[in-house]
Amino acid sequence: MIGVTFGLAMDYQVFLVTRIREAYLKAGERDDVDRLRAVHESTVEGFAQGARVVTAAAIIMIAVFIAFLDQPLPFIQIFGFALGVAVLFDAFFIRMALVPATMYILGRSTWWMPRWLDRILPEVDVEGTELEKEHA
Repeated sequence: MIGVTFGLAMDYQVFLVTRIREAYLKAGERDDVDRLRAVHESTVEGFAQGARVVTAAAIIMIAVFIAFLDQPLPFIQIFGFALGVAVLFDAFFIRMALVPATMYILGRSTWWMPRWLDRILPEVDVEGTELEKEHA
């Protein structure tokens, strides 16, 4: 049960933080925005975009797990109830409240990375920013 909950939580985290990161990169390219304001704006904008996906996915998963309550085996009922409550708590309280609030409060520290680690890690364009620039 913990593994399933963790997997779903990471999906929601990716949905939400990817949108925030995309908004941060776009805000950082503008000349009229300083870095701290870019972080705050991107957190709000990215959350507004990603929240719809997370909400829809969470509601679907909660409905699926609640459907397990109609099964005759008590173990399946308990499993469905526990996963439904876990998804509800994680998606709405952790991913949609705690994570964006923490990112907003941390400001520029949200995207800080040590220089030595930045040199070691490969440059991966998950959001497709370079591809968008290429085709624009």
